[in-house]
Amino acid sequence: MLNLKNSVHKTFAVLEYFTIQKPEWGVTELAKEIGTSKSTIFRFLAQMHSIGILDKDSQTEKYRLGLKLFELGNRVELRTAFVEKTHPALISVAQQIAETVHVAVLKNYQVFYIDKVESPQGLRISTHIGSYKPAHCTALGKILLAFLPKAKQKITLDYLFEQNNLAGFTPNTITNRMELEAELEKIQQQRYAIDREEFEVGLICVAIPVFNQNNEVVASLSAAGPANRFEEEEEKNYVAILQTGGLTIQNNIGNFKLL
Repeated sequence: MLNLKNSVHKTFAVLEYFTIQKPEWGVTELAKEIGTSKSTIFRFLAQMHSIGILDKDSQTEKYRLGLKLFELGNRVELRTAFVEKTHPALISVAQQIAETVHVAVLKNYQVFYIDKVESPQGLRISTHIGSYKPAHCTALGKILLAFLPKAKQKITLDYLFEQNNLAGFTPNTITNRMELEAELEKIQQQRYAIDREEFEVGLICVAIPVFNQNNEVVASLSAAGPANRFEEEEEKNYVAILQTGGLTIQNNIGNFKLL
């Protein structure tokens, strides 16, 4: 009989029963297999289901491994397969541009920051790894939206529009769908995006797409800083430095793809 007193041991001990050969379990059969009471297993599976560790089939009422475990696994993959191989390129870009550099991906219809190097000039930007920002008004987000496959881009824009997520943060924020679609088309053609104080007054950001060796966009790379330091004539130079950094990343990550 399995000892289910320790909650951490309990979690992993029960999860071990969900295998490729046996991916789903009902409460009664799992309780019998483990050798404990049905009420104990029911309570425990319900708790894991409530936080996404397990999914439950509404018709069969059987449980299977949930998306929370998939997400946690992706975090490990993201660190080992991507961030550790790209961070030196971020340092190089930050030193050349002398501004804060970010790498982000599109997650839950938002920009998700996965790495950051602070500006050597000392001004800190209020972002941190693991945080989210809106996609429609950030250079990182607009790049990621622009390079989505058309069908997926439409689904994403439908969601953002229906959820009223094209919120205005400054007078420069694009809140009209047709204007945003035109902006994304322009970004795809020129292969870089600029956020001209669209999310935060006084802050400008330039971003480029990051490709893997299959030429799939897997992330975006940006430099951000105060508007008074981002002179318009320097933007092409910033884009060139970012693109060189993007090529370095592309050479280092192979065929990495987040999902």
